[in-house]
Amino acid sequence: MTQPRGRTSARRLWAERGAARLVGAGGLAVVASLAGILVFLLVEVAPLLGSSTLGAPSPLAGGEVGARALLVDPHRTHLAELGEDGFARLTELETGRERARRRLLDGADPSLLRGVPEDRLLIAADRAGRVRWLRVDWPLRYEGRERVVEPRLSGVEALDLELSGSELLDYALRADPDGASWVGALSSGEVAVVSIETRTNAFSGETRRQTTETRFEVDGRIGRIAIGPERRYAYAATLEGELLSWALDRPSAPERVELPGRAGALAPLLGGRSLIAGLADGRLIQYFRAPGPDGGTPLTRIREFPGLSGPVFAIAPSQRDRSFFAADRGGEIALFHSTTGQRLWSGRAPSGELFALGLAPRANALYVAGSAGTAALEVHNPHPEAGGGGFFGRIWYEDYPRPEYVWQSTGGSDEFEPKLSLVPLLVGTLKGTLYTLLLSVPLGLLGAIYVSQFMHPNLQGVVKPTVEIMASLPSVVLGFVAGLWLAPRLEAFLPGMLAMLFVLPALSIAAGSLWRALPARWTHGRHEGSELVLYLAVLVLGAAVCLELSPSVERAVFGGSVSTWLRETTGLVYDQRNAIVAGIAMGFAVIPIILSLADDALSNVPPDLSAGSLALGATRWQTVARIVLPAASPGIFAAVMIGLGRAVGETMIVLMATGNTPLLDWSAFNGFRTLSANIAVEIPEAPRGGTLYRTLFLAALVLFALTFTLNTAAELVRERLRRRFADD
Repeated sequence: MTQPRGRTSARRLWAERGAARLVGAGGLAVVASLAGILVFLLVEVAPLLGSSTLGAPSPLAGGEVGARALLVDPHRTHLAELGEDGFARLTELETGRERARRRLLDGADPSLLRGVPEDRLLIAADRAGRVRWLRVDWPLRYEGRERVVEPRLSGVEALDLELSGSELLDYALRADPDGASWVGALSSGEVAVVSIETRTNAFSGETRRQTTETRFEVDGRIGRIAIGPERRYAYAATLEGELLSWALDRPSAPERVELPGRAGALAPLLGGRSLIAGLADGRLIQYFRAPGPDGGTPLTRIREFPGLSGPVFAIAPSQRDRSFFAADRGGEIALFHSTTGQRLWSGRAPSGELFALGLAPRANALYVAGSAGTAALEVHNPHPEAGGGGFFGRIWYEDYPRPEYVWQSTGGSDEFEPKLSLVPLLVGTLKGTLYTLLLSVPLGLLGAIYVSQFMHPNLQGVVKPTVEIMASLPSVVLGFVAGLWLAPRLEAFLPGMLAMLFVLPALSIAAGSLWRALPARWTHGRHEGSELVLYLAVLVLGAAVCLELSPSVERAVFGGSVSTWLRETTGLVYDQRNAIVAGIAMGFAVIPIILSLADDALSNVPPDLSAGSLALGATRWQTVARIVLPAASPGIFAAVMIGLGRAVGETMIVLMATGNTPLLDWSAFNGFRTLSANIAVEIPEAPRGGTLYRTLFLAALVLFALTFTLNTAAELVRERLRRRFADD
């Protein structure tokens, strides 16, 4: 029994409407998903664009008025102050209660009072050469879940110099459990260097203290002195505008560099490789030892920061990163980051004339002491390394001979300087894509032309499904094969493979000429496409001969070693896992996509166009070149762009087939790192919410924008081609 025609039409109409709505909903879901991904990336990246801030000043109860040095414990429960009367005091921040007090030196000169937060030292001295110091300790204990800090002041240590009528002008002291190093400038024009070494007998427990003093004269009057961490280098700024530097174990031969002005403060940064000099005109200049062309590491002027309005008198480096605070006497304070050279924040202190700065060990609070007392300011500086210059600019990093683009997110110590340039990753992404397309586009397009236009239909039914099955190979398998099997064989047979670039095209042309030259009785009646057997035999034989003769080619052309020849002739270094290996492996992943889509585009050209061209006397190749290819060009272009998108986003093959090194180099003989591979490598170890974590999301956003731009441009070009040839 048949259904009434009206009821069948209604059901079909409802089915079509339902399918249309389902397809539309699917499309909207895809668009919403992409928009959601974009919004998520923007939310994660947005904090990198935020500015550093300092909270409102909070006066401290019981704080010392006019303190000349400030130390605070990591948990910000207690403050150690050194007053101008020479007393060291420990104060509980929450209540203002004084916990301990100890005199360092009677008659101390207020201008010679110092604090060293890195070593937790408070130091007092006078012009006669008496120096006293003590260490502030912050031991912890726990009562249940409550953390209790029990600060204490160590015993006072002393150093008395024999100045013989001279006066102490300035000094610096660094100390650790193994000893101390002291450097002072004398009014006689001499520099005194005192080394104190403490040795403990492992058997008896007896402690011996050995003091060594060295003096040498310098040209000029020294105004400021600083000692770097680990007591390796000392620095001195003269009033005549020179910066002196010497190793503390060789104090008699200081190195001299120009200092453009009189220094009001010197401060080594975290790690001790960089020195910040604050000048009397408000400028701040960074120096560090950069490798020179002669193999030395001279002290070099690196960058200048936006200055303060008055003479710089205090610099407070962070103990967590390369940021630091600087202040002038008038109360202006600014926060800088040495790697990027940015001024992150500036403002004025609430304490009148400033005497001292103290930055908390975790860089989350700044304490300022002045004529109006001591106040605390909350510091919010979560991403000091962020910024356009840090991500995309050329930066002069510590221990580098020149400004460079570098990605190196982690190091072997807490003093490591993060290098977060995305430029090497972007170049690596483009480099991997370039070498992939150099292989996949010619083979994919030429293969598609041959399969769709020249191959026998019976062979098409075998070849095309086989190629499409290749597209289903997991990229991790391709990367595994490329890294462990292809890379060593490519290194061993590279000369032979280079010879293939010239031999195989010549053999292909020769095979075609041979087929055409064969007598008609040999080729007549054979299946169309049987010439493929001859081509394959010739190409396989040619490839085998090239590989067999690879050692001979290497000896004859490259002097016995390709890698040595490359290094000595071109300066290029050959890495086993390089861009060629990655290009071949990624090419195998991209070729099936390009070939299959291009074949569909070519096969969908109306056969009437080809038949008309052939009927007018055109050859098969003329028909393909002048009729079929232009008509199928929108689809071919789309196939290439889809293959390009596949190459840009590839991850596992890059991880396994290359050295995964973020090099800024287009050489085919070394590795690279792409944006996607970098995210896969770094994200498991990136602290959530940290600068590295958000920088990786910025890399994902850059990759998203890159692929979106390429796909949009490709669609515009494809649509333009479609309209052009549709009109024709």
